[in-house]
Amino acid sequence: MDQLLYATTTIVAGVFGCVAWFWGANGLLDLALPPRGAHAGRNITRANLVRPWLFIGPAVLFLALYLVYPVFSSVLRSLQDADSRHFVGLANYRWLLEDAKFREAFANNLLWLLIVPGAATVLGLLAAQITDRIRWGNLAKSLIFMPMAISFVGAGVIWKFIYDFRAEGQDQIGLLNAIWTALGHPPETWLTLPFWNNFFLMVVLIWIQTGFAMVILSAALRGIPEETLEAAVLDGASPWQVFFQIKVPQIWGTIAVVWTTITIVVLKVFDIVFVMTNGQWGTQVLANLMYDWMFRGAPDYGRGSAIALVIMALVTPIMIWNIRNARREMS
Repeated sequence: MDQLLYATTTIVAGVFGCVAWFWGANGLLDLALPPRGAHAGRNITRANLVRPWLFIGPAVLFLALYLVYPVFSSVLRSLQDADSRHFVGLANYRWLLEDAKFREAFANNLLWLLIVPGAATVLGLLAAQITDRIRWGNLAKSLIFMPMAISFVGAGVIWKFIYDFRAEGQDQIGLLNAIWTALGHPPETWLTLPFWNNFFLMVVLIWIQTGFAMVILSAALRGIPEETLEAAVLDGASPWQVFFQIKVPQIWGTIAVVWTTITIVVLKVFDIVFVMTNGQWGTQVLANLMYDWMFRGAPDYGRGSAIALVIMALVTPIMIWNIRNARREMS
């Protein structure tokens, strides 16, 4: 009941606060720069320059605080001990280099980076090309895009059932083991198989991100001028040549944006691993390792923050390049 009261109060205060700011800020601006009198023209021009910032200024300020403050706080905590009471210098970073679990998580993240963005982008491109050419393409697109509507946690639960294991002789409720045993093999605990269990987890993210890649790349393919394609066909180009030598080069910038966007998602992957294996059996990743140190048991904010900064250092350059490339594509 208290939570409902707090939520209602927050919503009402937020809405009426925004209305009060909108009304009050406009009134003060009109008082300071009245649109009448001898300097009416100059005042209107100046007021028009200031007025947009009255509305977006608070949002920009809060967004900057929301983004910048955690970064500085994390940097500070990464140089302190577990309780954030004493400075320990670079001890947390030296621990990262020597910790076997961190090296395992880092290697697994690299493996995810090698497999997931490329696989999701290629499958999305193929789906975009094929669904644009068939009569029931819109239905196929809807089905392929549907996993995007499922949360990572929900997708993890669904695929955990697909990989489910029952002892030999029992009915297999997991789809993969049902097929595997029907082929005459004993059931497998897929999520505990060393090394290969990482690929079973990656399939979940590829399944989700293929729909995203398909939608973006389908729009890019439709933007290719028909005259170019018709000219290639008249010159005798085969469908494969049209696709690989005409279409793909023309949407290469969009492919790069899709690939880097999925790369950023992969670097932050947490939910799928948390739900399906919790980082056990050699499937640890950086985000899940950070969560372990930051929030589980006796938390160590220093080590958790150091891992968070490693993730940020990996994501930031790709994100900057992605934004610049997306702007170039839009222009």
